[in-house]
Amino acid sequence: MSTCATVSRDLGEPIAGTAATATTWLLLEQPGPWGARALVSSHLDPVLGRALEAAAQDTGVRIALIRRPGRHADLGAPALRRVYAAHTVPGRVWLHGATTHDPRRLLDLDFAALGRGDHHTFDSVLSGASHTGDPLALVCTNGKRDRCCALLGRPLAAELAASGVRGAWEVTHLGGHRFSPTLLVLPHGYAYGRAAAHTVKEVLRGVREGRIVAEGCRGSSAWERPGQAAELAVRAETGEDAAEVLSVVRTTGGAPRWEVTVAHTDGRHWLVVVAQGASLPPRPESCGTSVLGAPARMDVVAVHELVGAAPAR
Repeated sequence: MSTCATVSRDLGEPIAGTAATATTWLLLEQPGPWGARALVSSHLDPVLGRALEAAAQDTGVRIALIRRPGRHADLGAPALRRVYAAHTVPGRVWLHGATTHDPRRLLDLDFAALGRGDHHTFDSVLSGASHTGDPLALVCTNGKRDRCCALLGRPLAAELAASGVRGAWEVTHLGGHRFSPTLLVLPHGYAYGRAAAHTVKEVLRGVREGRIVAEGCRGSSAWERPGQAAELAVRAETGEDAAEVLSVVRTTGGAPRWEVTVAHTDGRHWLVVVAQGASLPPRPESCGTSVLGAPARMDVVAVHELVGAAPAR
């Protein structure tokens, strides 16, 4: 049996667009300019960058470079770099931090274990420990990837830092630049678009209180795009804002239509029908181009609460 709330709702902009997907994020501090492919076009040794890309491939780990907001003069490599790792799957969320003089030590990490949510390799290789400071607000500012990120992202990052947000960092490309300024908030891994400083502060306050703020949210990086849309639809349907209580446990189908099962820690389940559509009317996909496009979007067609036995995973 099921109760059904059939709706035709648009969660494509900005709620569920192209939020970056990763079960685990690995962040390395790298000041100075960034190119379009920052791991191999920055002041980081490109040989190391290519090796890190290869090590992370197909592990669920996404590597990004970070730097503190402000001017990025060419001052050479920092003596000591911050490194963070965060696992974003609900029920197993963690954020660990470390410092290193030698970024090549990251190649000693077990990337497959990190992708599964095992932080022991991070702690043992880098002398890492659980992060006890403020949540991280990672604002995309990679203007070489898309100029929107520099034009809109850098002022937001600077405003956050100037107003005392100690977890504010600039980060390389997150995806979804048409939603600039975009940011990723860790440890839970939710992406936000078209963000303003006051909204970011409310999001961070929510993280500290164990809540997920829905305004401007584009979904959790732990799920693929249909799952991102489905989880947010269940939150909208139920008013649930607690962190780590909803998980995507099954996705069937394929473009342009999926059925996604979302589970609550209290035993409830929902079947969410998600359809891929096009964002209309055509519009520039970036503030750096006049070329019009109709980027894909995720539309939630229906939300059914399942009653009875939990569905098979």
